[in-house]
Amino acid sequence: MRGKVKLWLLRVGVSIAACVVALTGMPCDGLPLHAGKPTVQALMVSDIHLEPFWDPGKTTQLAAAPASEWKGILASPDSADRAQKFSSLQDTCKTRGSDTSYPLFASSLQAMRTDAAGIQFVTVSGDLIAHSFSCKYQTLFPKASPADYRAFVEKTIEFVVSSLRETFPHVPVYAALGNNDSDCGDYQLDADSQFLDDVGKILTADLPEPERTNLPELERKKAAHDFADGGYYSAALPIHHARILVLDDLFMARKYATCANKPDPVAAAAQITWLEKELSHARKDKEKIWVMAHIPPGVDPYSTITKAKNLCEGKSPQMFLGSEAMADAMAGYGDVIRLAIFAHTHMDEMRLLEPDQKNDLHGPVAVKMVPSISPIDGNNPSFTVAKVDAETGVLIDYRVIAASNQTGVDAKWTEEYDYAKAYQEPSFTAGPVENLFAEFKADSSAQTEVSQNYLKDYFVGDAARELKLFWPQYVCALDNRTESSYRTCYCAGK
Repeated sequence: MRGKVKLWLLRVGVSIAACVVALTGMPCDGLPLHAGKPTVQALMVSDIHLEPFWDPGKTTQLAAAPASEWKGILASPDSADRAQKFSSLQDTCKTRGSDTSYPLFASSLQAMRTDAAGIQFVTVSGDLIAHSFSCKYQTLFPKASPADYRAFVEKTIEFVVSSLRETFPHVPVYAALGNNDSDCGDYQLDADSQFLDDVGKILTADLPEPERTNLPELERKKAAHDFADGGYYSAALPIHHARILVLDDLFMARKYATCANKPDPVAAAAQITWLEKELSHARKDKEKIWVMAHIPPGVDPYSTITKAKNLCEGKSPQMFLGSEAMADAMAGYGDVIRLAIFAHTHMDEMRLLEPDQKNDLHGPVAVKMVPSISPIDGNNPSFTVAKVDAETGVLIDYRVIAASNQTGVDAKWTEEYDYAKAYQEPSFTAGPVENLFAEFKADSSAQTEVSQNYLKDYFVGDAARELKLFWPQYVCALDNRTESSYRTCYCAGK
């Protein structure tokens, strides 16, 4: 036990003399680990998937208007045949469910204004626009040009981001793109494109002034330039000597293709080179780093199970990305990266990115996967309010706030759970998360209180029905990010 504590202390950069008990989060004086330290609040949102086609009768107005006028159009009374026309559009485009209507989006913004009052920054981890976006647009605008479509996508993204900025004036919004956020189709995108150039200007417009510089405009221009190249940028966080690195890992996805539907590994390689350079610089400069992208690295346990892949007979698990280059780059910087944020599954999840060498004192990276606003998978919409140590950049605690229904109409938004209360851990960092995963692994039938809490929290509003069906296989994916390590864990239980 002492060896484990010592290793964890080294990983998080705490001296042994600090006398912190890693498993309880309590120092020798009996006070909580972060007691009395200044904190900042943050709002974490993901997979909004705004549906501007929810009232097809308004789309001609939306297409003709700037994003600044969309709120008035979307908030106006519904068309008389709204439900019928939207249902027909959904059928034509074979959409599996409903994304975020304007009433739901407005309801979520009002709840954020109430439950996230006083936040200092917002993170949006991708997928701002609805599923089947290109099909719906083409069905309603059959004569539109690619430039017309690009403009409509860009205005949708601008409306989502500007709505968050309007809800939280003078608060920076850091946003990543997801696999749906493209001017040419799901999982398709061109690097160094007009679309990335335009969207980069939108997303970097309110980035804060970094410490120790009098040239904030140059910083914003650099971020916009990098985004135009490949959908990535670096920006200062309102945390002492800290930055966030935002990536578009669509370029690394298994299903990625250019707008011409061709493979192109160049954009992914360039992004990894940039990430490694930024992390190396941060280590030398003793900066604290958050990393955010949309698609998580590692194994997709749900797809692996539902596709009945027989791993123990040599089949490969389903992976989220086409390679583990991003995970490899991040896993060697557990001493630098305070938190990694991903999303994509619409579920409320945790992960650890373990270094290749288990005795690497840089340690693993804790990953928070943010649940969705969109209810398309049958989940209730939710967002996350986080408490962060203002000096260390550590995520101390977070609360998930969920809607009582999936429409937003007369919805009540209440606390789904509080991480610290549910799991009795002092922070969301590598050591405490490792402790949780060890408990999950020792509980193969998910009977303990912490396992039951995770089952309940995973699918917001589902009350543990889905995850319970493949709990042991799922637990293997939490800290086994490679095909070989996941297969070893998976087959050990057979």
